[in-house]
Amino acid sequence: MRDVSRLTRFAVLLCASTTMVMGLSPLTACARPDGAGPELSGHQPDTTPSLGVSVPPPASNPPTDTPPRPDLAPPPLDIPDLPVVSDEAAREEASRLAVLMKHNIKGFSTYTPERRRAFLTLAKEQVTQANMPISRPQLIMVVDRNEQIQHLDYVLALPDAPWESLGGTPVSTGTTGRKYYYITPIGVFQNTADRLGYRAEGTKNKNGIRGIGAKGSRVWDMGWQTAMKGWLPRHETGQIRLEIHATDPQFLEWRLGHPASEGCIRIPATMNKFMDHYGLIDALYEQAASYDPRFQALLPKDRQPTPIAGDLVVVVDSGPLTEPKIDPIADKRPLP
Repeated sequence: MRDVSRLTRFAVLLCASTTMVMGLSPLTACARPDGAGPELSGHQPDTTPSLGVSVPPPASNPPTDTPPRPDLAPPPLDIPDLPVVSDEAAREEASRLAVLMKHNIKGFSTYTPERRRAFLTLAKEQVTQANMPISRPQLIMVVDRNEQIQHLDYVLALPDAPWESLGGTPVSTGTTGRKYYYITPIGVFQNTADRLGYRAEGTKNKNGIRGIGAKGSRVWDMGWQTAMKGWLPRHETGQIRLEIHATDPQFLEWRLGHPASEGCIRIPATMNKFMDHYGLIDALYEQAASYDPRFQALLPKDRQPTPIAGDLVVVVDSGPLTEPKIDPIADKRPLP
């Protein structure tokens, strides 16, 4: 009787539990296969949310192809045109700059007639080969890397008239015979706003040398260029970052006029300052400064840009093409 009684009580409790469970929402019903409809369970779907259960709102994906709103678009850039003056006005400005160079740039020279003709002829040849026609009167910086010359000349290039030489200073281009030193490449290189130059910090290396000049000196970045390795006789080439910069004013500037750099173009500090102040090759930088604060910050606030400013640097070689020389201890030199 005791076992029957216990069985009876268990059956009663089971029925009561089943009744309580069936009285709740369908969340407690038996699982059914994915996709089974209400007809398989024998119940109509219950749309009443269960007690204590939060139902999230339906997902919302905003469209990604919403057309841009014209009222939110940035205003178009108003880039000023490059300055254009007449040939006569360009010659007058070139004469004015030549006088200023003579009085303000150390080592400035107007050269002999033969040297001036060489600068002009070689510069025209390089510009023609590069297919970069001159469309406005402008200055071009011409550098002769000939080991016996090592000078620059500023040239007034005119679209439909003879070019004129203003004069220049000694420089130092890439030397040979030293490992990791490259021969400065010949060609036409443009000072574009695609690259932002910078200014020297004036810090010294382990030998106490300020490699790119005193603090604040301008550095013009002409981009990555292919150059011949000056320590290998096999004419092997590599990539260098071609720059124009000053050099240590105390220890190295007196050596200008001889190949000495790792491939860049070293110029006197006074020429560096003059180019920076009058923007001789900064025509495109002046344009960029009108809409880009980085260029505006780089250029001097008290600058006086010339209306015949250009953007081209032409490297020529008036002698036999510079050949690499073997570095006798190349394998023993440490990496820079």
